[in-house]
Amino acid sequence: MNTLRIGAGAGYSGDRLEPAVELARDGQLDYLVFECLAERTIALAQQARLADPRAGFDPLLAERMRAVLPYVRRGGQRLRIITNMGAANPRGAARQVSVIAAELGVQGLKVAAVEGDDVLDVLRQHPEWTLDNGLTVAGLGERLVSANAYLGVEGIVQALALDADVVITGRVADPSLFLAPQVHHFGWPADDWRRRGRGTLTGHLLECAGQVSGGYFADPGMKDVADLARLGFPFADIDSEGLATLGKVAGSGGRIDVATCTEQLLYEVHDPRRYLTPDVTADFSGVHLQACGKDQVRVSGGEGTARPQHLKVTVGYRDGWIGEGQMSYGGPNAEARARLAGRIVEERLALTGVAVEELRCELMGVDSLHASHFGMGGEPWEVRLRVAARCPSREAAQAVANEVETLYTNGPAGGGGATRQVREVLAVASLYLPRELAQPQVHLEQCP
Repeated sequence: MNTLRIGAGAGYSGDRLEPAVELARDGQLDYLVFECLAERTIALAQQARLADPRAGFDPLLAERMRAVLPYVRRGGQRLRIITNMGAANPRGAARQVSVIAAELGVQGLKVAAVEGDDVLDVLRQHPEWTLDNGLTVAGLGERLVSANAYLGVEGIVQALALDADVVITGRVADPSLFLAPQVHHFGWPADDWRRRGRGTLTGHLLECAGQVSGGYFADPGMKDVADLARLGFPFADIDSEGLATLGKVAGSGGRIDVATCTEQLLYEVHDPRRYLTPDVTADFSGVHLQACGKDQVRVSGGEGTARPQHLKVTVGYRDGWIGEGQMSYGGPNAEARARLAGRIVEERLALTGVAVEELRCELMGVDSLHASHFGMGGEPWEVRLRVAARCPSREAAQAVANEVETLYTNGPAGGGGATRQVREVLAVASLYLPRELAQPQVHLEQCP
């Protein structure tokens, strides 16, 4: 039977590297997909590119590519890589991969950048458009940082048709990264909603990598997962009808079974009958999961109907500053001293007139000071005060953080381990865009 094997190399930007290398080396894959882009991640990437036009792609791109590019052509087997690590600068990312390939001696590598998701200029032409939080494009003004549409498979499929070995995108819907090689390999038509729905189902199960192989599932004594320190990432064997069997490399840690797949199936799904993507409106309501071997689950029953006429756009904008400070209190009466400290900070902010839009004082702590020792008489032996405030200016946020640190010598007794930080808030909101206003473009980098 003609089947395709796709592996999940990452479930988020900072994910582990070793499981991806394990898949590339031992998984006998046709494709390895790195899904590394969250909504806030791309807004931060756009902000980084504003500061440096050469930046804006995933900071771990080079490390990941150096680790897996040696497996792209090995022993007559071809491994192709698809990733959204291009973030705000797919072309810059493609150039870096080309340089790395040359350094590694991987000759003739074709690297494609898929662009077209950046629709910031489109939004600026429509100041009247309203975001899902009620703000308008005009109202955001100079605070507007980014606007990226969720593209579908088209650009990736085009890049694969150009024989690209590595395809680097910006904002593409997570399951589309996995659906695209299926569409390319099997030649599914654009309106083959059933197969595209099934392919999207497989992509949804794989997109978070270690979650489906037991990582986020694990709960000791309730849902035990073996060898989590060596958690293996999943792959799927997919046939021409879009039916898939999930598995992982033999001997790797974790587990893949009906329970782990069920949790991932429901992850971030609002309506199982109408899971909206740029490629299809997927229907997961009739999905059937069946164990078919050790760490193997057969997936069937996915359906699909016509894709939406609009694309979701994530809009990033500056939304003030957060000042945060923390202080630990240990020993007898620790909780009372920590609560007094929080009240002191609140009163100090009022006395000094610090502009605060939102304030949170809370106590954290279980064992950071006393390890396995517990409290006396029901009182905790340790707590950690955290004060965080949203402020309109950096100066106000800094004042909040400073007030927590001054508890060192201004009471109450026994405070220690103070930390403080100030950070700008980069908020995200959404709107819908007619899909014809966001068209993918493919740029091909040919390595020496």
